[in-house]
Amino acid sequence: MNRTIRLFIALAALVALSAPALAAENWPDSVNNYVAQIRKTIKTTDMDGYLAVVKNPAGAILLDVREENEFKGGHVPGAINIPRGLLEWQIWKSLGYPNKVDMNRKIYVQCVSGNRATLATRDLKNIGFTNATAVIMNIADWEKKGYPFEK
Repeated sequence: MNRTIRLFIALAALVALSAPALAAENWPDSVNNYVAQIRKTIKTTDMDGYLAVVKNPAGAILLDVREENEFKGGHVPGAINIPRGLLEWQIWKSLGYPNKVDMNRKIYVQCVSGNRATLATRDLKNIGFTNATAVIMNIADWEKKGYPFEK
């Protein structure tokens, strides 16, 4: 395995293990700038756009990339949970693999704030998915507005 791939895997594991700490938003501005740059290269939607999809998914996958314990604490109904650090390996089964996978199927990617969703959407794009959208919202605001939420 080449050095770049090992570094990427180690970085993904580090992010996955530190996910609860990410909610504190205690990181350098360079991280925010990095996420903002990636966000320019992917499709995004806001909370109200996501609400419309949640109410009528029309075959879209609602993907929550938070850690399992975060998901168990409450989530959008109908969402499947695949933590961001495992996404590239676990998404396939949810889409019917080993049967042919529709790489253009709509996938809405959600997390706590949109940051992990942004990175996960970029990763889906990089492995060939053509219709993934990052949901940029605060899940606490979603819950406060009384939008669909299961605990």
